[in-house]
Amino acid sequence: MGEQPGEEQTIGAWVKRCYFAGRAVMDATLRPYDLGSTQWYVLWRLATFGPTVQRDLGRMLELERATLSGIVATLVRKGLVRQNADGEDQRQRVLSLTDAGDALWRELPDLTFIHDAAFGDLDEIELATALRVLKSATDQLQQLLQRIRP
Repeated sequence: MGEQPGEEQTIGAWVKRCYFAGRAVMDATLRPYDLGSTQWYVLWRLATFGPTVQRDLGRMLELERATLSGIVATLVRKGLVRQNADGEDQRQRVLSLTDAGDALWRELPDLTFIHDAAFGDLDEIELATALRVLKSATDQLQQLLQRIRP
């Protein structure tokens, strides 16, 4: 997948590069804990908001069902997450942190340093503008996708 002339200067190319650079820093930071960034996001959600229905978690994290199933299976195998049947709908699985998962969560480094490294030199107005532009573009693309999705 080669770049078109001038593509390295498009906002899309820079958003992609920024995302991948941030994800690489996150993965390098989590490697000593035997966690990947998506596993971290699952633990963050459970640590921050408590038990969550697996299907809802997939929607929140925008993950395909098969992808999330593999991540959850790995976290269950590591003893960090428990998966129980929902009391109301036995077909649904509710995820929660185990004691080991809670202990690991409290041991993990605070990853806000990644945001600070990337955006710490921007003033509040620049950051608010960037956020507004990216949110608007994302919303518009999601609306477009709804119109063209079969």
